[in-house]
Amino acid sequence: MIISRTEVVLGRLLLALAVVLTLIPLANMLSAALQPADRNPIGLTWPTDPQWGNFVTAFEVGNVWRLMGSSAFIVICVVPVALIIATLAGYALGGLRVRGARGILIVFVLGLTIPFEALIIPLYYQAQGLGTLNTQWAVILPLIGLFMPFSVFWMRAHFVNVPRELSEAARVDGATMWQEFFRIQLPLALPAVSALTILLFIWTWNQFLLPVVLIADPLDRTVAGALTFFQGQYYLSIPLLNAGALLIILPAIAVFLIFQRQFIRALLQGAVKG
Repeated sequence: MIISRTEVVLGRLLLALAVVLTLIPLANMLSAALQPADRNPIGLTWPTDPQWGNFVTAFEVGNVWRLMGSSAFIVICVVPVALIIATLAGYALGGLRVRGARGILIVFVLGLTIPFEALIIPLYYQAQGLGTLNTQWAVILPLIGLFMPFSVFWMRAHFVNVPRELSEAARVDGATMWQEFFRIQLPLALPAVSALTILLFIWTWNQFLLPVVLIADPLDRTVAGALTFFQGQYYLSIPLLNAGALLIILPAIAVFLIFQRQFIRALLQGAVKG
């Protein structure tokens, strides 16, 4: 298929437009955060005297360091466990093609259709029964399960596209199933695993609903879940609210920018095909 020069130019223009539309809200938040704390900024206007101290105020008074520590603890507990389970399940469904794999895959796909909001009440009573309510485990355990449908589907989509000849050659050479997985399948799956790690990190870091409902203390929630705490602290100061919001989303943006090559590589290698 030959792509004309006009189509290339049009595609680049659309990408440039998408980048501009993405950056405008961030630029608006930054300009608002740099306004004097006692003013209500209107529109996208750069202040004549930027108040960089607003970020220091929001960081200190808003307990951002403790919030980031709480969010990091939840991320560290959720992401590795979800990756291990999803990778093994994806290999079983896509690489080994176990008996009943298609039916199991359908169950996971159906799980993608269930919104988090529909599970809040059952999760609340379940956490209450387990004694994890108002602790970080009330968020960690449900998130691992809620991420499974997409995570398993993602990893299965990679393993199902790995040539069967590789597995057959490994078995002929006397490799066991686990040796084949760790020495052949897992190295090939690193782009897909890396991309899934980025997604799980961003989704966990930005999780809002579950922490707000299941954890009473704002300082034990994720940073995104603590936005209500910021609103209570600075409900009259739009600049400080924007400064706090920027501090909260900065780690997620940084992680994506640092590892975006791995994410793009996973997409180009067909990690979402199948």
